[in-house]
Amino acid sequence: MHWSMNVVVAAIWCLAPLLAFAFASDAIVRACSKLPLILRLLVPLLFGVPYLLAGTPWNRIHWLPIYFFLPVIVAVLLWHAKQADPEQRGDWRDVAILLVLGVAVDLRWFEPAWPAHLSIFSKLILLDSGLYGFLVIRQLTNVGFDLRIQRQDVFIGFRELLWIAPIVIPIGLLLGFLHFRAHIPEARATLVAVLVTFFLIAVPEEIFFRGWIQNLLERRLGSTVALCITAVIFGLSHFNKRATHFNWRYVLLATIAGLFYGRAWRSQNRIAASAITHTCVDAVWALWL
Repeated sequence: MHWSMNVVVAAIWCLAPLLAFAFASDAIVRACSKLPLILRLLVPLLFGVPYLLAGTPWNRIHWLPIYFFLPVIVAVLLWHAKQADPEQRGDWRDVAILLVLGVAVDLRWFEPAWPAHLSIFSKLILLDSGLYGFLVIRQLTNVGFDLRIQRQDVFIGFRELLWIAPIVIPIGLLLGFLHFRAHIPEARATLVAVLVTFFLIAVPEEIFFRGWIQNLLERRLGSTVALCITAVIFGLSHFNKRATHFNWRYVLLATIAGLFYGRAWRSQNRIAASAITHTCVDAVWALWL
């Protein structure tokens, strides 16, 4: 697949905020906090630039307000949430934003704005908007988005994988959802698949479900209830995957998996740990099940 220079720049533009927050979140928050409030709230306008560079031309006018102003609306609402809820126990604005971002990604509301092979850009723009809003504007604590991998992240990530495998694999086989495949993958293709899964699937989903939803729920409901509710929400988000109807098998297995991803995250409040478990599960499934 050949990408034009515009598309390459758009991809870098989308990934830059994600990687910047992953490796220098504290520095970004400190730098942005020095800006006047109006500038802090207008910075998210920059997240819409990739659409100008690589979006679908014939729908540009219709989609431009969404990609430029939705990130600003997220920032403004989270600023008000910060003022109304300084103890960070969760505000209706937090719920509204998570609902809009989650449903927009799950139901692919904004993906028609892009050529089919670039639809991931929509997800990345919404993720960038959420990261900026929750980390810079809301300054939500305990998100744990730091991809400077530590030894403990790897230990916890694989520990939860060892817990989940003997539970999910037999259930999946019994339900006919999983099927063993004798397959020896090529090393290079496997590495690429693992990296893509980690950065474009596991990390975004772990930020959303564990770093934001489970994190906020814990403050009101306690860690166990928050873990269970988040796992159910995570499972339900898979209702329309790999099927044209309500895929209850996928929902069940994703809910069980969500319990272990949530356990990995809450061990030290680190996205890296749960993303490792998540990536390993997806990789094992894609390669051998």
